[in-house]
Amino acid sequence: MKIDFTIWAMCTAVGTLCLSTLSFAGETLYQLKDHNGTTLLTNKHSKYSDLKVEKKTYYPESNIHQYRNYGANEAAVAPSQSRNKNAFDGIIHQAAQTYGVSAGLIKAVMHTESGFDVNARSRVGAQGLMQLMPATAERFNVSNAYDPQQNIMAGAKYLAWLLKRFKGNTSLALAGYNAGEGNVKKYGGIPPFRETQDYVRRVHSRYQNLYAGGIGSNHNATLAATSNNTIPAGATLIAQSNSSATVTTPSYNREVIRLADGSYTDRPVRGSYSTGHATASASITIAD
Repeated sequence: MKIDFTIWAMCTAVGTLCLSTLSFAGETLYQLKDHNGTTLLTNKHSKYSDLKVEKKTYYPESNIHQYRNYGANEAAVAPSQSRNKNAFDGIIHQAAQTYGVSAGLIKAVMHTESGFDVNARSRVGAQGLMQLMPATAERFNVSNAYDPQQNIMAGAKYLAWLLKRFKGNTSLALAGYNAGEGNVKKYGGIPPFRETQDYVRRVHSRYQNLYAGGIGSNHNATLAATSNNTIPAGATLIAQSNSSATVTTPSYNREVIRLADGSYTDRPVRGSYSTGHATASASITIAD
């Protein structure tokens, strides 16, 4: 959970008592003293570079929260929320254009975080479609975390901030979204939390197999899946057509395949099926 520290500092200067409040997380607190002996607590050392630093303390930021990993396969969501799968695509596109983040990535995060449940709330207080922690919502000026417009825009803005901080490394940005950028910095990479590691794999998998081809209709996943005669999940394909055999290699651990009924699964599957352009057989294994 994100921790918000509030420091009450008492200082005396020429017989006067003053009281100040500082609220911060993921920053360093500096205890300074001026030539009159006044003590100042601040997280903006550069503004007081002429003052003596008596002590400094770093308070790491944490955003760790649970996410709603709906369903036994990649495309599944809770039946009660299935009607919402494409309901927010317009806002997602707006957020993507505003903050320069892939619309597919935003939707993959939303799918994993809340399963498209507007009213989702985790046990630690993460709220809404993008599961914003209260401190994150405040950080990005969200007055109502259950309002889809505010929630999605703030979640996308946070993703953009994380991508910039971690120099475009999507895995680290996703780890920061789930566990807090302070934990990513602390561990020098994806934190060794099973939930966070699974979260990063799941979002990558959903993006690559459901949303990499774009969002905006019920057919995007199918179109992306069948383009270039390939099946998502990085399965080895034997294509019996005019083209040569196509082999793709997954860049993630959890593999997913599209079944004959159009659904996706990450369970072991063996069999063969046909698309409009090729007949293929596939063998799936899962690595956790």
